[in-house]
Amino acid sequence: MAQPFRFRVNQHGPAGSPVREAFTPAAPKPGWVRIELKAMALNHLDLWTTVGLPGFPLPLPLTPGCDGAGILEAVGEGTALPPGVEPGGSVMIAPGLSCGLCPACFRGDDMLCASYGVLGHVSDGTAATHVLVPAANLLPIPGNWSFEQAAAFPLVFLTAWEMLVHKVKLRPGETVLVWGGGSGVGSAAIQLVKALGGQAIAVVGSEAKAMKCWDLGAEHVIVRGDMKALPGKVRDLTGKRGVDVVFEHTGALTWGASLAACTRGGRIVTCGATTGRETSFDLRALFAKQIQIHGSYMGRREHLWTQLALIQRNPTNPPFRPIIDRVFELSEYPEAQRYLESGQGFGKVVCRV
Repeated sequence: MAQPFRFRVNQHGPAGSPVREAFTPAAPKPGWVRIELKAMALNHLDLWTTVGLPGFPLPLPLTPGCDGAGILEAVGEGTALPPGVEPGGSVMIAPGLSCGLCPACFRGDDMLCASYGVLGHVSDGTAATHVLVPAANLLPIPGNWSFEQAAAFPLVFLTAWEMLVHKVKLRPGETVLVWGGGSGVGSAAIQLVKALGGQAIAVVGSEAKAMKCWDLGAEHVIVRGDMKALPGKVRDLTGKRGVDVVFEHTGALTWGASLAACTRGGRIVTCGATTGRETSFDLRALFAKQIQIHGSYMGRREHLWTQLALIQRNPTNPPFRPIIDRVFELSEYPEAQRYLESGQGFGKVVCRV
């Protein structure tokens, strides 16, 4: 058997700076399992783990990587497994970690747990040949999916479902402005909006990405240009009304346009700040238009099981699926980080183990 290896952030540095090292995978403790990974998918959290976040110290050294799929190789003593999961079987990983014992966890709001964290950000993640995770974080892989597809699914679809279903309670017929339609979470949102009976207006940075958004079911696509002109384009597409929901994950650069594009009584839901974490806006626009703002981070683990049930009802033509832009080898993980940072891709960047 080849020597197991992982990538480590020993100190914060630029994208692509994690270093490869050999290691011996540990035995899982009770309640935990060990996965022999076959694929892992990158998220912007990989970059933030690598670069560092001001005011948020991480437990370095650390192996990044939130998403992964592989073979259930070892089970901790006395550990029960979720439905459809068995030793030696194929599994994918729910990336959120919580205590399982607090009031928030008991009512299913695991992402509100005081100790909540994300795999690869607060504990060693999936940029490795093997990873240890709680057994409760395992899900079976749909029968016709590859490991690459399974690795690309959990984080972005968990996030997008939480935002659209649990936070803003999207209703059929409503319009949703999806920023960054070519990103992993943006491509998930476009599909979910359509599946939920809404109409997505996607914003992308190029004509090539626009065509792919059409293919995913976007009702309209705007190629981003002058940010001041964008709300006017949205109003033109909605009969001067504006959108019911703004799906935000880009931050400071787009926040003003998000407020301007929102209809009276509309909702803005945000989960990210890739273009900057600090912004200012006119409070009068907020209260005069009676706009609701929702913050969202990850989501209930049960949402992944709900989505799996919907996929398995029609496995040959599922209502949504992970979109993979490019597959690297795990040995090329630093290059995959730099590619993700470049913003060239459409959908998810995956590493095959």
